[in-house]
Amino acid sequence: ASSRWGSQFNVPPSALLVARPVGISSMMKLPIQASAEGLDAAFVGVPLDTGTSNRPGARFGPRQLRAESAMVRRYNGSTGAAPFDSLRVADIGDVNVNLYNLPESCRLIRQSYQKIVASGCVPLTLGGDHTITYPILQAVAEKHGPVGLVHVDAHTDTGDTALGEKIYHGTPFRRCVEEGLLDCGRVVQIGIRGSSYDPDPYKYCRDQGFWVVPAEECWRKSLVPLMGEVRTQMGDKPVYLSFDIDALDPAYAPGTGTPEIAGLTPAQALEIIRGCKGLNIVGCDLVEVAPMYDGSGNTALLGANLLFEMLCVLPGVKTM
Repeated sequence: ASSRWGSQFNVPPSALLVARPVGISSMMKLPIQASAEGLDAAFVGVPLDTGTSNRPGARFGPRQLRAESAMVRRYNGSTGAAPFDSLRVADIGDVNVNLYNLPESCRLIRQSYQKIVASGCVPLTLGGDHTITYPILQAVAEKHGPVGLVHVDAHTDTGDTALGEKIYHGTPFRRCVEEGLLDCGRVVQIGIRGSSYDPDPYKYCRDQGFWVVPAEECWRKSLVPLMGEVRTQMGDKPVYLSFDIDALDPAYAPGTGTPEIAGLTPAQALEIIRGCKGLNIVGCDLVEVAPMYDGSGNTALLGANLLFEMLCVLPGVKTM
């Protein structure tokens, strides 16, 4: 593909030259590498759903995201971003998790990401349930110190315990706070909604200094002004972007384990991610795609496009 395009970088092959169903299913049909060495950014899968509290299936998310990503092309015609003319990108496969032991899986994820970030590569993660963000942020903060967080989700994921366990997909950001992984004055949570077991479900988040933006504050409006405020809040320090697909209304993304009604639209999702352009992004993830609950494949197709949009806003990406 590189020689066909005359580029020094890895680029997705054109469907005008290579049929989309042909070849190994990698993210955007990019080359597959064994490690992140020599890369500026890498797609990496974490096929884990042992931390789910409702419907399982996100372990198959990376596989389906890769399959649907065959539709995503080289340039972003809306923003002008040309990521494959700017960064060396590849798919580095999956973390080999332990499906029978969640703490052990977290250890394996943390160790894998320590190597990725140590190489200078920015990871773009295909989840997997939201538990995975906790060990990823352990590795990211080890290099960058406490990071800002743009968290797009239906849920705050700041619970303490469930069924006696402190690690599952409802607790990653409380664990991150406890370990000093987050710069709490630079955390924004967008799209939060749904019923609760607590009369004041956002109290913990606000007590930590998080900025909580409930879904109701996003209804029927553009989120461009909101993201202007977010960029001001984040400044030029390191930022991590974590996007749970259940932030979107289940009308658009039914293929997830804990859907909540009245969520964000795909257009608002694009506004949020594109609004991160200019931030010092040191990692991203797209989590909680559970393909079997959406036979159309649309949830994974949407997720694959959001991962491409994340790639397009990384530092160093040029425009056409």
